[in-house]
Amino acid sequence: MRIPRALLDPRCRLPAADDQGLVAVRLEHADGRIQAIHAVAAGPAEESLSDPHPLPLALTPLVEPHAHLDKAFSGEAFPNPDGTMAAAMEANRREAGSRRAQVVHQRGERALARAWRYGLRAIRSHIDSLGPWAAPSWEVLVELRRQWRGRVELQLVALVPVGHWSTAEGEALAAWVACRGGLLGGVLGAPFRSTPADRNGLLALLRLAERHGCGVDLHVDESVEDHGRGVALVSGLLLEHRIAVPLTCSHASSMGLLPDRPCRQLAETMAAAGVGVVALPSTNLWLLGKRPGRTPSLRPQAPIRQLQEAGVTVAVGGDNVQDPWFPGGDFDPIALLRFSLASSHLAPWRRLGLSPFSTAAAQLLDLDWDGVLREGAPADLVVLGASSWGDLLARPPRRRVLRSGRWLEPPSSEEPSPLLVACHG
Repeated sequence: MRIPRALLDPRCRLPAADDQGLVAVRLEHADGRIQAIHAVAAGPAEESLSDPHPLPLALTPLVEPHAHLDKAFSGEAFPNPDGTMAAAMEANRREAGSRRAQVVHQRGERALARAWRYGLRAIRSHIDSLGPWAAPSWEVLVELRRQWRGRVELQLVALVPVGHWSTAEGEALAAWVACRGGLLGGVLGAPFRSTPADRNGLLALLRLAERHGCGVDLHVDESVEDHGRGVALVSGLLLEHRIAVPLTCSHASSMGLLPDRPCRQLAETMAAAGVGVVALPSTNLWLLGKRPGRTPSLRPQAPIRQLQEAGVTVAVGGDNVQDPWFPGGDFDPIALLRFSLASSHLAPWRRLGLSPFSTAAAQLLDLDWDGVLREGAPADLVVLGASSWGDLLARPPRRRVLRSGRWLEPPSSEEPSPLLVACHG
């Protein structure tokens, strides 16, 4: 198969990558682990068009760094036909009022089963954690985390308005979440109005995370306004108070609307503070900047390239899946990769174009395996029905997923649709 050089052990003696960043290799595996990596002869991609047996493109299983399993697949019952943030918030309120443990279990099981078949190895999910639905959602997802351990690693984050952490209830919630191995999170900015109290809430959150040994993952600057004010506040507090906790800023959308120089200066400050970023192009491009009768010329999303050049670790996530915030998505990392190449100008044939879905995402989630194939690494692969990146972009590829040296059944979405069962002509 042809594998990106960035996903192969740099110490392994292999030929230089081709102009698509790929190396043709043969892998040996036993007992669910890679035993050896061998180079094989393969012509350039253009020659594969006439080759009756071209080599398939393969990746290691990818990572979903930002999801919402508690509300996934709820969009049909609680639609948002306007596609605005305000309407999404209202539909989310109505949906949360009917959220029960059984419903969350069905959603979570459906999401994890699809992720497994599609080739995801880890998901970080935020959970709405303020209201009567919070505890049942946590209990269900903690149990699913246990059941799916060893297949899809599930990380859980408490999602509340950031000011909640400065209250007595917030302190109790932090201890409760820490006991369940979760992360602390919050919303800084939209859909809530920014206030001076945000600083106190954020500082309380950081100190609680430090006290309990929790990581932090925030929803920050998900708007067309503020222009990076939230990520600047986060970075400034970390540096000022010398707080050392793993911290991710999800969204950072409005930062992308800053002029180039202040954008790069802010990115350098974030790198100095050790802040990571999860860009979420699908939901952000769907929701933000919407005005009736207009297609916006500026589309707010995290400035991935500027952040990477400053030394910030950046991942790309799918965020919402078929809920009031975004009507699409399916926990399919290959679909997200294909969408993001155009929406975010990422080039997967370069290391920094692929890393947001693989090695950088694994780093932000502090996974045991970085996703690089080496002797002793898991024998885990996503082998695609495409022989090149262009082939991947040309059409949605079929795939086979190898986990611990065993092939999984293909995802049901790649089987003939039952909607077409009557079409025989």
